[in-house]
Amino acid sequence: MIAKIGSIASLLLLLNPIHPVQAATNAPPGIYLDGKKLSLTTDPVVINGNTLVPMRSLFEAQSAKISWDNDTQTVTANKGSITFTYRIGETAAYKNQERILLTQPGKVINGFTMVPLRFISETLGDLVKWHPYSGDIAISSSTDYETTITYGVNLRASPDSLTKTPVYRMMPKGEKIHVLREIDADWLEVRTQDGIIGFTSAKPLYTDYASQSIAELQADKLIAYGEQYLGTPYEFGASLDQTSTFDCSSFVHHVFKEVLSIDLPRVSYNQAEKGKEVGLGDLRKGDLLFFTARGLDIGHVGIYVGDNRILHTYSKEKGVHFEEFNDKWKKRFVTARRII
Repeated sequence: MIAKIGSIASLLLLLNPIHPVQAATNAPPGIYLDGKKLSLTTDPVVINGNTLVPMRSLFEAQSAKISWDNDTQTVTANKGSITFTYRIGETAAYKNQERILLTQPGKVINGFTMVPLRFISETLGDLVKWHPYSGDIAISSSTDYETTITYGVNLRASPDSLTKTPVYRMMPKGEKIHVLREIDADWLEVRTQDGIIGFTSAKPLYTDYASQSIAELQADKLIAYGEQYLGTPYEFGASLDQTSTFDCSSFVHHVFKEVLSIDLPRVSYNQAEKGKEVGLGDLRKGDLLFFTARGLDIGHVGIYVGDNRILHTYSKEKGVHFEEFNDKWKKRFVTARRII
């Protein structure tokens, strides 16, 4: 009967009734455990403000073992030193013999057994957060705080910086947080040590968080932003306070500043002192390439965009443009630096 419970078991999440319970599309909410979307045996559903999700998917994702007593209609789950027991239809469950009241009794609906998700998750020591902006549910079981705030930054209720977006608080420099998942090039979902799940900027200025996946997302955004300036005229010594013209280093400075809030030096030979050096065989999108030019050891810079191509500017005829990273450039190549 243990296998059977996997096909008939579900959980009920009681959400805050003062908020809407689902996105306008009426799509089922995504359930994320430690940043990974759970593969559920059936889609979550929302009924009268309650989100229902399959139980076995949740328990087994957290390495909890479950059993089912068909005679007594009782579910038992074990995770470490915690034993959870619940009899379908009752208004109380037991955690290691401690009686805990449920605001919503479990019941069987269309062959699925429903019990409170928030109650179950938090009984197992998890932190549960429903995101009103998307209708998704985040569950965090980790208490490792591996990422450090390097510049004071807001912890927000949704991944956007609009003034109407609620801000939970400012996270000061030095605070430790846990990154649950990368939303996109701009945002991270994080958990704080005081028990808040929210969103903060993914820009390198604000935390020491780094991963290859976020670097790729940010490189793609850098390149897409720089591409909008294709054809912009070249002007040696172009001023940083305008975008009608660029030279090579003012273009790189502008792109990194606007997209990632990285304030690189003005000239290429100083930019070449930033980040870490990488070899030609290890290049990835977003790396900076430096070359000899105008009799200088380093007098030109471009952004590597992958597929053996460079995004840069040096010619009044071409302005900002893509170009093959060919032998002509490799003969003048000095160093590559990884900023992100």
